[in-house]
Amino acid sequence: MIPIKDINPSRRTPVVTIALIVICTAVFLYELYLGAFNHIFVKMFGVIPYEISHGVDIPPPSPVAPYGNLISHQYLHGGLFHILGNMLFLWVFGDNVEDRLGRFRFFLFYTICGIFAALLQVWVYPDSKIPLIGASGAISGVLGAYMVFFPRAQIVTLIFIFFLIDIIVLPAALWISVWFLMQFVSALLSVNHLSMGGVAWFAHIGGFLAGVILAKFFAPKENEMGSYKV
Repeated sequence: MIPIKDINPSRRTPVVTIALIVICTAVFLYELYLGAFNHIFVKMFGVIPYEISHGVDIPPPSPVAPYGNLISHQYLHGGLFHILGNMLFLWVFGDNVEDRLGRFRFFLFYTICGIFAALLQVWVYPDSKIPLIGASGAISGVLGAYMVFFPRAQIVTLIFIFFLIDIIVLPAALWISVWFLMQFVSALLSVNHLSMGGVAWFAHIGGFLAGVILAKFFAPKENEMGSYKV
């Protein structure tokens, strides 16, 4: 189930959403440039649960560890499909949430959701020394806010059913509910395999729940003219 676009035009250019995509892409290209040394970069700027839960910085030393990594990890990615998937989701859902919250509020909201996402993963497996990287926790928060603000928006979706490929249109509330159910089931199935790495499903759950809870707190109030204070 891959979102292609939403039928929900925004009122202005999503400057922050575009900037986040550009920054993540630039960092990923730098990771490719590092080649064999990329694993050191990831350990320096990814979230290592053991560092957070024990308040230490495991070598190689990082200028922002351990707690600054709760932010820096959101801009690293582990492969081409990882970043392409995350940036697609951010592009489809981010513009409207940015439009609703305002640019500065959206950036703050996005960052905080990414922090909460990582913290849930740390809480579930506090002794893990496997780096957590990627924007998916923060983007999961964006999906949570999208469902709160635009539940009836239509999502154009590419689906795969065995050998059948089709394009369907689903309301956002249904689309995101199905997505969250998939994350929840995957998280439960992954509990006994956390030490092996892979997808940080609990980070997706943490980011999404943070987005749902925080969306209304970050939303500016409407004035009498129907515009938003930012």
